[in-house]
Amino acid sequence: MFANGRYPGSTHSGPGTVLVTENIMSLAFWSLGSWRKKTHKQDGNSGSFCNQPIFVLALITSLYAYLSPVVSEPLSGVQRIPIQFCIFTAWHMVDALNILKTIALGQMLSLCICGTAITSQYLAERYKVNTPMLQSFINYCLLFLIYTMMLAFQSGSDNLLYILKKKWWKYILLGLADVEANYLIVRAYQYTTLTSVQLLDCFGIPVLMALSWFILYARYRVIHFIAVAVCLLGVGTMVGADMLAGREDSAAGSDVLIGDILVLLGASLYAVSNVCEEYIVKKLSRQEFLGMVGLFGTIISGIQLLIVEYKDIGSIPWDWKIALLFVAFAVCMFCLYSFMPLVIKVTSATSVNLGILTADLYSLFFGLFMFGYKFSGLYILSFTVIMVGFTLYCSTPTRTAEPAESSVPPVTSIGIDNLGLKLEENLQETHSVVL
Repeated sequence: MFANGRYPGSTHSGPGTVLVTENIMSLAFWSLGSWRKKTHKQDGNSGSFCNQPIFVLALITSLYAYLSPVVSEPLSGVQRIPIQFCIFTAWHMVDALNILKTIALGQMLSLCICGTAITSQYLAERYKVNTPMLQSFINYCLLFLIYTMMLAFQSGSDNLLYILKKKWWKYILLGLADVEANYLIVRAYQYTTLTSVQLLDCFGIPVLMALSWFILYARYRVIHFIAVAVCLLGVGTMVGADMLAGREDSAAGSDVLIGDILVLLGASLYAVSNVCEEYIVKKLSRQEFLGMVGLFGTIISGIQLLIVEYKDIGSIPWDWKIALLFVAFAVCMFCLYSFMPLVIKVTSATSVNLGILTADLYSLFFGLFMFGYKFSGLYILSFTVIMVGFTLYCSTPTRTAEPAESSVPPVTSIGIDNLGLKLEENLQETHSVVL
């Protein structure tokens, strides 16, 4: 990576003071070049990346490792690790830690989804309560009470009335897509099998990538497609484990084709909702997205609730246990909706959707104790394969292409999921400046 296989500023002998001065000057030029490049590049999150405390800690540790021989034996001519190598190591320490952070955030969302699945299944199996639209309605009401009310007290372009005046029809379509995506997936279980739902639900990932390509101008590398294929292989392994463990739903209806179509439509609507969410939280605000989804989601789900579930709601044998399960579902769903924009803002919608593929596996692991599921070693293999694909996707940056001619500004934030190659490219260019 460096000219003649040597690091700039490296040497094998000489007074310690001269060596320190030489390398500190190199560090100054290197830091100046890195700062100027990042400032002019305006890469969103990566632009202020070196200000993070973890980078400072890693850099201090690397500098201590570099300077400690100088302090102990200043004139001994001990060969030291070049300062640029120390900084290079610090950069990659930060990169690795942020990949781990991305993985952790994705698994947090998976656990929220797992909570909604467990509570819904418990209501259906133990109390014969099957009201997915009512459960979604409660979540939208919570979003309305918190985030929509926040918008009502904002001023200027963030005010609720101003947003409704300018973009009301766009948010009606977004709310409709979000509500119907939830409903269609749940409704599909009445017609098709668990295996079909798990497999066809992955159709949303290529749809999401295609929409991100044309709407958000995201540009993928070959490794991203390989990573997605690895994740889908993990899902296939999970489905195989379900079939071997006897979890195939034999009570599914005969209209399997209808159920499969419902799954495909629901997955596509999820992709539309996620792409809109990524654009809004990165270009506008998280509060605007959640507030408007809460407003129109409450209206749309409330109307649909009165049409399709009013009889089921009237037959619910209410007691404190059922009420507690409804509260638990609402809390998990509210946390999912509240945290997902935060994760998407620092990563991407595609990265998040790959990360939450493990949600079904968490539900299966809880089901071993709560519903008597049979364990299979393929579940562990499936989880491992999905995590490998997710990590592979996060390890390489996507880039954002500039639109040819558009009045809408592009999304320029690359997030922390794909900073690895960006850091290495910056390092190579700034080293050429030092040389």
